[in-house]
Amino acid sequence: MKLLRFTLRDGDALARTGVLLDDGIVEMHEVATLDDLLASDDLLAVAHRAIDAAGASRVPLSNAQLLPPLTAPQKIWCIGVNYKERNEEYQDNSELPRYPSLFVRNVGSFVGHDAALIRPRVSEQLDYEGELVLVIGKAGRHILRERAFEHIAGMMLANEGSVRDWLKHGKFNVTQGKNFDASGSLGPWIVTADECDPSAQQAIQTRVNGELRQDDTTARLMFPFDALIAYLSTFATLQPGDLILTGTPTGTGWRQDPPCWLKPGDVVEIHSPNIGTLRNTVAQEA
Repeated sequence: MKLLRFTLRDGDALARTGVLLDDGIVEMHEVATLDDLLASDDLLAVAHRAIDAAGASRVPLSNAQLLPPLTAPQKIWCIGVNYKERNEEYQDNSELPRYPSLFVRNVGSFVGHDAALIRPRVSEQLDYEGELVLVIGKAGRHILRERAFEHIAGMMLANEGSVRDWLKHGKFNVTQGKNFDASGSLGPWIVTADECDPSAQQAIQTRVNGELRQDDTTARLMFPFDALIAYLSTFATLQPGDLILTGTPTGTGWRQDPPCWLKPGDVVEIHSPNIGTLRNTVAQEA
C-alpha cells in the first residue's frame, strides 16, 4: 500500500493524506497526518476503511502536488558510507568500520516529490545522494536484530542532498552541509512493509538528466537494515515516524572526474523498483 501526503494543484493549500491506487488517490478523511496513522495499531485497517468508504471517488495523481510523507518525524537518522564500495572511495580509511557512521538532518532540509531542490547562493557544490529510507512503525529500545523488521512500517526514497564544501566547515562533523533548507527530498510515498519487504534485497538507482549515476543493491550494505535498527535502539528509543536514511552507493557527483555538481535546471531521479521514483528539479536560491 502506498501512503502519501499531498495538496491539490487546482485547489486550496490544505495538506491531505491518501492511499495511492492504480486509478488515483483515495483521500483518508479520518487521518490528519501520516504521523498519526503510523502511531496507530491498525494502519492497514484504517487505510482499507478509507478505500471502502470512498467508493469510486478518486483524486487524479496528476492533480496532486506530493509533499514529504511525514510532517514531523521525531528523529531523522542518516547513515554515512554504508556501501562497501563507497567505503573504499576513502582510500586513507578503507578498513571496514566496526560501527555505522551517523548524523542527523532536520525536517526543513527536505522537500517532496517534484518540488525544487535549492542550490544555496553560498556554494555551487550541491550534490545528490540516492538512498532507501526505513520508516519506523513500532516503538522500541534495545531491539534485537531478529526482531528488527517488526518495527518497520514501510519504506520510501530520499535524495540526501549535500552541500559538499560545507561538510568541512567543522573539524569533527558534517551537520552544516547536510542541513541546508530544501537541499534534499523525501518520498514520493511510503510503501508499507506488506508490499515492500524490508528483509528482502532492494535496488537503488540515481539518474541525473537521464544519465545513470548510481546503481546498487542492499546486498552490499556493510550494515544491513536489521543491524541499523539494533544499533540505533541501543542508545535511543525508536518511535513511530522516525526515519533511517540507510546510505548512498558509489557514483555521487563529487566522485566524478571532474566533479559534477548539480546546477539549476537539472533533473534528479531516485528509483527503486518496489517503491517508485522520486524526482526533483534543481533551482537557484533567490
